[in-house]
Amino acid sequence: MTIILTNDDGIDAPGIQALVKAVNDRKTIIAAPKHHQSGCGHQVTTTRPIHLQRRSDNEYAIAGTPADCVRIAMTQICQDIKFVLSGINAGGNLGVDAYISGTVAAVREAAMHGIPGIAISHYRKAKQNFDWDLAAKLTAEILTDLLQRPLEPGSFWNVNLPHLQPGEPDPKMVFCQPCTKALPVNYRIDGDDFYYVGEYGKRDRTPGSDVDVCFSGNIAVTQIRV
Repeated sequence: MTIILTNDDGIDAPGIQALVKAVNDRKTIIAAPKHHQSGCGHQVTTTRPIHLQRRSDNEYAIAGTPADCVRIAMTQICQDIKFVLSGINAGGNLGVDAYISGTVAAVREAAMHGIPGIAISHYRKAKQNFDWDLAAKLTAEILTDLLQRPLEPGSFWNVNLPHLQPGEPDPKMVFCQPCTKALPVNYRIDGDDFYYVGEYGKRDRTPGSDVDVCFSGNIAVTQIRV
């Protein structure tokens, strides 16, 4: 089956390379934003041209949003897409983040057209570096499980990897509900300029929700419906 790989950090981001490693020998096409699109949500481009750069037979850099990439992939690049994978995002996409995230929007767009998908993100603790090799290993294990599970039409998986510290135990996959608590909204003010300073790691977390599971060191898996 043909799997589309995309993201919102851009086609040259290390996270999508880790995703390529995780899918191993499965047939894939990379259709990802040419530039960084983090936090763009489900924005689509309708009032200007979207430039497509073909880098190889199975890799396309698209000057649009993640949702644009999925639209172009399924209508112009491949007519037989069976799955869409988005990520691995450099940062969590937990709970209400799903409304903001371009990573999640890519698989939501696919789900709108009846194509199942998985959004994969990696929570970042205190601006520490990512271990992309470990992320690829965990993602490969997750894909082995989730690609075999049936999804109702209009549904998709949202997966968040924890940021493990040296010596911490291997994480477990935990199926849970998305947290509905709001993100921190705080600004530093300099004259008429407002600088966002909300601290992601201090967000409220409903016990047992995806935020709680991921912050506690396990892999949070939620099923979201369009």
